[in-house]
Amino acid sequence: MFYYLFKYLDSAFNLPGAGVFEYLSFRAALAVITSLIISLFFGRRWISFLNRKQVGETIRDLGLEGQLEKQGTPTMGGLIILTSILVPVILFAKLINIYIILMIFTTVWLGSIGFLDDYIKVFKKNKKGLSGKYKVTGQVILGLIVGLVMYFNSDIIVREKVQPDSQIYTEIEQTGPSSKFAYQQVRSTKTTIPFVKNNEFDYSSLIKWIGDGYESWAFLVFIPIVIFIIVAVSNGANLTDGMDGLATGTSAVIGLTLGLLAWVSGNIIFADYLNIMYLPNAGELTIFISAFVGATVGFLWYNTYPAQVFMGDTGSLSIGGIIAVFAIIIRKELLIPILCGIFLAESLSVIIQVTYFKHTKKKYGEGIRIFKMSPLHHHFQKLGYPEPKIVQRFLIVGIFLAVLTIITLKLR
Repeated sequence: MFYYLFKYLDSAFNLPGAGVFEYLSFRAALAVITSLIISLFFGRRWISFLNRKQVGETIRDLGLEGQLEKQGTPTMGGLIILTSILVPVILFAKLINIYIILMIFTTVWLGSIGFLDDYIKVFKKNKKGLSGKYKVTGQVILGLIVGLVMYFNSDIIVREKVQPDSQIYTEIEQTGPSSKFAYQQVRSTKTTIPFVKNNEFDYSSLIKWIGDGYESWAFLVFIPIVIFIIVAVSNGANLTDGMDGLATGTSAVIGLTLGLLAWVSGNIIFADYLNIMYLPNAGELTIFISAFVGATVGFLWYNTYPAQVFMGDTGSLSIGGIIAVFAIIIRKELLIPILCGIFLAESLSVIIQVTYFKHTKKKYGEGIRIFKMSPLHHHFQKLGYPEPKIVQRFLIVGIFLAVLTIITLKLR
């Protein structure tokens, strides 16, 4: 909104200083500051409102130390995060950018599903909340929409390096008279794959076996993969949200890393230097992820141990989906197992626990558990580690994984 306003003021009245809104770095900084201010000030008032309305979390007794002390802590704090993301994005981003539109849609869509789940739990007194099948259905629909837009929208393109004499492309843009290569902006199903020299992988190659023209059917592979990633990461974040500050702090680190990746992918100079895909117009995503980081850090002010508010599914489903869709958009989704290693470990611990328990119960008549409790953070809690120590150590691991993700840009 402000971008268009000040652009008009600059062109129509030559207003001094209005041109600064053209700079992505300036608008990203404003997005961070605004999201922090909103989360801190709106957060305080929202928590007071939830306390007055007695909108508290119902805690099941799982035998964890200090667990019952959290009984009645306000929930649905995810609305603080969502508001702190959406307001700065609407104020400072280019709203006609297809990537920004996708991210706003993702935030609102998953936020609505999470809010409905929290509403059923809190106000309808139904501890199960929204049925799992409805949550997954909502995530699948989002994945389908994102996949279709990513594949068919003409504004979503990649700038690829080709030989100047290539007959595959027309209207080739030469980078200079001495350049050994030329560049062409094309629609593509390529993505980044870590730790290999030519770090690009085309999803269409998975159906190469069908013969000539296989590229036209790449959406049959691409869209299911997008759906799987969104469902997996969204639920992974939801499982991680079990300790004060764990999901919030981890997500802030992930968001900061994705912001850096978006910055270099959307900047032609950095992309060429790092020899990674250049994504025209993707730099605008820096505004969104700046607001995301500011919102999660601001929320952490109230969510750190001992938490004054829980984000609920309103927040956890949303931040997981935001991370997944953002990574897909900047073609870095295959880095998710590294970058979101905490989410992955939490999800795997639940899958392994449930699968092995059912297997041994069927085979021996008595189920055997590999972990003392799942998700993984509760396993360490059962071992006697204090909650703050577990959160801090998980966060340290998350920072290590973030650094490892960044260096994959050159580690090939």
